[in-house]
Amino acid sequence: MQAGIMPTAKAQHKPHPHKAKCLCVTFHFTYRAKGASFVQTVERTPMTILSRLAERGITLPNAPAPAANYVPFVQIGTTLYVSGQISQGPDGLIKGRLGDTMSVEDGAAAAQRCAISLLAQVNAACGGDLTRLKRVVKLTGFVNSTADFTDQPKVINGASDFLVEILGDAGRHARSAVSAAALPLGVAVEIEGIFELSA
Repeated sequence: MQAGIMPTAKAQHKPHPHKAKCLCVTFHFTYRAKGASFVQTVERTPMTILSRLAERGITLPNAPAPAANYVPFVQIGTTLYVSGQISQGPDGLIKGRLGDTMSVEDGAAAAQRCAISLLAQVNAACGGDLTRLKRVVKLTGFVNSTADFTDQPKVINGASDFLVEILGDAGRHARSAVSAAALPLGVAVEIEGIFELSA
């Protein structure tokens, strides 16, 4: 910085055109010397969804293909309905029954994998542009569990907590968490979702 030139800074928050519920912070630096002034603008945007995932060691997989006669998602206007995503990871299906062969912690981890698959479907629906995702509207979670198991909400928290961690306030959603006597292919969890996209 040259002698005699004193900068002043002013931060301005404005919505980023492609990131709902996020703020783009613009810093305006005004330099003044001997009556003259000029403005330098520096803009910083928030981390993207993919970079937040990468920071946690998570790579978004390809959207899972439907296992029967249905489509993976349907979009009506700006609302996206995503079919149920079963618990599966890099090593295959995550099977088990809560209250019998699987702990709540393992069930929550399985629910997180469902949430990752939901984001993969949203990514496919958006043509690879996840900045179009405005918010998660609702999740419906099904937990393969015994008749006396009552911690389904704790299991589905694995998905809900993950989405809030990655998306912030845009990840907060309405939700149902219910028990199922059995799920397709013996998986532990299945979750379907409703999302809002930008036009």
